[in-house]
Amino acid sequence: MYKNLAAVIAAACFLSPVFSKSPAPVATPEPLKIGFVYVAPLLETGWVRQHDEGRRAVEAALGDRVKTTYVENVAEGPDAERVIRDLAATGHKLIFTPSFGYMEPTLKVAQAFPQLKFESITGYKTAPNVAAANARYYEGRYLAGIAAGRMTRSNLAGYVAGFPIPEVLQGINAFALGMRSVNPASQVKVVWLNAWFDPTRERDAAMTLFNQSVDVMAFHTGSSAVMVAAQERGKLAVGYHSDMRKIAPDAQIVAVTHQWGHYYTERAQALLDGRWKSGNVWGGVREGMIKVDGFGSKVPKAVQQEVLARQKDMAAGKLHPFHANQAVLDNAGKEVIAKGQTLSDAQILQMNWLVQGVQGQLP
Repeated sequence: MYKNLAAVIAAACFLSPVFSKSPAPVATPEPLKIGFVYVAPLLETGWVRQHDEGRRAVEAALGDRVKTTYVENVAEGPDAERVIRDLAATGHKLIFTPSFGYMEPTLKVAQAFPQLKFESITGYKTAPNVAAANARYYEGRYLAGIAAGRMTRSNLAGYVAGFPIPEVLQGINAFALGMRSVNPASQVKVVWLNAWFDPTRERDAAMTLFNQSVDVMAFHTGSSAVMVAAQERGKLAVGYHSDMRKIAPDAQIVAVTHQWGHYYTERAQALLDGRWKSGNVWGGVREGMIKVDGFGSKVPKAVQQEVLARQKDMAAGKLHPFHANQAVLDNAGKEVIAKGQTLSDAQILQMNWLVQGVQGQLP
C-alpha cells in the first residue's frame, strides 16, 4: 500500500505544473544612451543639421541597441558644461559635443565621469575617456573655390566668417587658393562676425559685401542667411555644411557638405563592442567626411566636371590645397609655403595668416 501511494505521489509531482520548470526569461540589454549637444537651433540646413543627420544615421544603423537624445541651441561656456554634465548624470554613456568651444567643458565633465566616453568634435585635446575628431573642411573649400573662380564675373568673392581660429583661416585660404588656381585675378573680401550663429548679422554682412561688387559668396557660420541673401540679390554662393538648393535654388553653385554618419556610427559600435579607445581623427574627402556636390543649374557642365575631377584627385592623394607649385605668399608679402613644399598637418593646424588675394587683416 505504501509502495503504491509513493508511486502515485511521485507521478503527481512529475505531472503537476506547480513542480514543472519553465525556461528563465531572457533579459533584454538596456540600449546604449548617446547624447548630442548642439551649439545652435536644429534647422533644415546648416552645421547642426549635419550632426543631427549623423545622429539619425546611428539610430538607423544600430536600431534598438541605442537610444539617442540631443539638446539644441546650447551656448559655448558655462551653459555647455551644465548640459554636458546633465547628460552624463542621466545615464548617457557616450556624449558627442560638436563645437570648438565645447572642448574645455567636455574635458572638465569627463574628468568627473571617468567611466563615460566623450567625443569632442572639432576639438583637439584628448583624455583617456575623451576622443577628438574633425574634418578637413579646407579640402572642400579649395574645390568650391575652383567653382567660384570659374563663375565670378567681378573677380571678387565675399566670405562671411565666424571667428579667426585656424579652422576658419584654413577654409578662407584654401578657398582663395582654389579660386586663384583657375582665375589668378580673383580676390576675396572677408567680414568677421565673432559669432557662429547670428542670422541677422550674417545676412547684413552678405548684403554689405554684395554692395561692394562681390558676386560670389562663401561663409563659415551656422545658418543659411548668406544663401538667402544671395538668392534675393540674384548673386551666387557656395552652400556650406549642407546642400542648400532648397533655400537658394538659383544662387547655389555648389555645396561643401559634412558627412558625420559613418564616424558617429562606428564610434557607437565600438563602445557597444567594448573596443572604444581615445584618439584623434582628422578625415576629409578620402575618408568620406567631406564632399563637394549639389551643383546649381547655372553651373556649366564643364565646370562641374572640372571640380569633380579635382575631387577625385584629392581623394587619390594627387591634389593638396596647401602644396605650392609656386611659392605661396601671405597677404603681407611674406612667403608662407616655399615652392615645391606642402604644409604638414601641424602647420595647417597652427595657421595664423591670410593668403595673398585675401583682402584685410586678422582681427
